[in-house]
Amino acid sequence: MKKISVILILIFIFSCEKEQHDLTVIGTVKGLKKGIIYLKKTDDTLLVTVDSLVINGNDNFELHSKIESPEMFFLYLDNDDQRISFFADKGITEINTSLKKFTSDVTIKGSKQQVVLEEYLLMMSKFNNKNLDLFKENFDARKANDSVLAKTSIDERNSLLKRKYLYTVNFAINNKDSEVSPYVALTEIYNANIKLLDTINNSLTPKVKASKYGKEFQIFIDNIKAEENK
Repeated sequence: MKKISVILILIFIFSCEKEQHDLTVIGTVKGLKKGIIYLKKTDDTLLVTVDSLVINGNDNFELHSKIESPEMFFLYLDNDDQRISFFADKGITEINTSLKKFTSDVTIKGSKQQVVLEEYLLMMSKFNNKNLDLFKENFDARKANDSVLAKTSIDERNSLLKRKYLYTVNFAINNKDSEVSPYVALTEIYNANIKLLDTINNSLTPKVKASKYGKEFQIFIDNIKAEENK
């Protein structure tokens, strides 16, 4: 009985001492035999490593980080320029990709914020693809000395840019209950008219306002207003 009691006590102590993680990132990099996977995030505009793992024969990984509110994290392989960006919240995020197509083969399962972000990125990719088509059209028109078509393609590109801008504004307002809203406002339309930024900020729910990006967005707007009032 004494031996059993000692074992139970040791198990209890071990379980108590086992570190609890806010965020756990698990996944696989198919085809990876050796390398280092880094989990990073921004801290005061600086990109910092919060965890890393040496891969040697096993392409599965598990990384951890503290997290107070939902925010963007980045997965790097061997500190290469290629990175996988994802919006994480407390709990488990699963990322699966391949060594050959590290950024394009990726699937991410985790936070509800990631789902919202992917919706936004999908529309942005459509805008960007259309912009590339118009750029090529303009290039071909100028090459053929077709001034009418060249001007039309430029006008269409300018119109597309405005639609892309307005889509982001509406997206941020329509997703006022998601931390993705202040994030896209800060990263995609930071140079927008202060009235538009104020409209987005005033629409945010109290929970989002209290988040990392909600606070940063408020500070950003306050700084703009302070500069304008000088």
